[in-house]
Amino acid sequence: MMTDPISDMLSRIRNASMVHGHEVIIPLSKMKYGIAKILEQEGFVGRVEQYQEGDRPMMRIHLKYDEKRASIIRGIKRVSKPSRRVYVKSDEIYQVCYGMGRAILSTPNGLMTNVDAKKQRLGGEIICEVF
Repeated sequence: MMTDPISDMLSRIRNASMVHGHEVIIPLSKMKYGIAKILEQEGFVGRVEQYQEGDRPMMRIHLKYDEKRASIIRGIKRVSKPSRRVYVKSDEIYQVCYGMGRAILSTPNGLMTNVDAKKQRLGGEIICEVF
């Protein structure tokens, strides 16, 4: 039994980018799909697709690389874990890698980046950081 599906998703993305994989296939959930769509909007991954594999909904994430064949994602890590939740107020939201990375927060208005949450003056749970 998997206790933290979001950590599993982030580990799959990290491992695939380290071996220069073209895509990652992950079981679908609303939360994981929301995180993947934010990564797509911010330019860290290519397109994100949903599909059915038998009776199971799945998600395919296409990874991006630069012209030197290095992964766009330099690092991705889980911040708030099931064993230790991490919450921040709107005035405590910090930059990731001097503004080059993004944190993904779960706010009362849904999932969003640290930049958007700061603009909207919303706090929430920090799900992960990507840089």
